[in-house]
Parts: sequence; structure tokens; C-alpha cells
Amino acid sequence: MKREILITSDGSSTIHLPDWNEQYHSKNGSINETYHVFINNGLKEVKHDEVTILEIGFGTGLNCFITFLEAKKRINYIGVEAYPVTADEVEKMNFISVLNAEKESDIFKKMHDVSWEKQHQITNMFFLEKRKQFFEDINDKNTFDLIYFDAFGARVQPQLWTVEIFKKMFKALKENGILVTYSAKGSVRRAMQEVGFVVERLPGPPGKREMLRAKKITESLKS
Repeated sequence: MKREILITSDGSSTIHLPDWNEQYHSKNGSINETYHVFINNGLKEVKHDEVTILEIGFGTGLNCFITFLEAKKRINYIGVEAYPVTADEVEKMNFISVLNAEKESDIFKKMHDVSWEKQHQITNMFFLEKRKQFFEDINDKNTFDLIYFDAFGARVQPQLWTVEIFKKMFKALKENGILVTYSAKGSVRRAMQEVGFVVERLPGPPGKREMLRAKKITESLKS
């Protein structure tokens, strides 16, 4: 499938798939979307001193890198990606300059250079494991405090936004764990609710009216 580098509205880059008219990040701002959805409404909601994160769609590594920049605690980060981006595509991402993160450029490079299927110590407070895996094959149980659900949209990959997938996400989270996503589709919200999530609509990032945040609360604690 053809892939192109696109500059989004906040000046940061993304990868565009013209055959699908889809991209890895919002055309209204890659960095703005990451901060709004995953950091401000996700990471900052988890109050533990150590946070274990699952990212559904490691992609360009932007969510991982900004999590590193913003986290003031130990992070265990697991990024799942079935089709990793190429080294050439990584080189063309301008996240470092837009974020004024030149001092951390080696960290971003290391995140992409480390091998798959193994946990690596990026710094003394940030640990990364990249899994080359289809989302349908995730079978973790009670492992994660937070899930960044950043798959391609339901318009182009509806199979990734189903009851079956969100059942896996629910099982993978610890009690009171949180899942955040840029999507606000009614069908997505209903699928989350069907598997047991307590779901709230929140104001969306630039270009989107709403987003969703879901919390795992077992029946015994809902009443």
C-alpha cells in the first residue's frame, strides 16, 4: 500500500495512506492529538507511581515518545504493531524539532532501534517492549493500568473496533484501568459498554467534537 509523509495542522508529520484516505495521526495535528487524547485524558488520570501502558498501534512511536517526555514516574510501555514503520519513514518524522526535544533525540531513535519481542530499558524510569502482533492475538490478563487505543479508524478497519477486541482490552486491564481513544463513534461506545466498560464522552482533540474514555469497573464495585 502506498504511503506518503504528510504535514499536519500543528506542523508535525504523519504517514498518510492515500488508498484508504487514512493517516497514522490526525490531520488536525499529530502532536496536539497525542497530548489531548493520550496524555491529558489518559496518562494524567493514572495516579500510581508506576504505570504499565499498552499501546494499540505503536506506529511512528509518537505516543511512546511523548509519554516518555511527560511521565514523571516509572513507565512500563508495551507497543503492539503488526506492520512496523520503516527506518526511512522514521527518519522523515519531524517530531523532535516540533517538540523542541533535540536533547532527547537519541531516546526517540533508541525506541525504534531496539529489537522486538523483548523488554528494553530506555532509561532508568522507562522500559519498552515492542510486539509485532495482530491485535486479535492479544491475550494479556489484568496487566495494564492504561491502554492507548490508537488503531486505524473504524471506517477502514472495522474489525479492530468490535466487541471481541474490546473484550480483550477489558481483560487486559487491571481493575480501575483506563482505555482512551480518539474515536467517539456510537458503535464503538456501545461495544465498549457491552463488554463491561464504564464509558464517558469527553471533548475531542482539534478537529473532533468528542473522544471516549472507558474504565474497567467490575460489577461488584459499580453499585
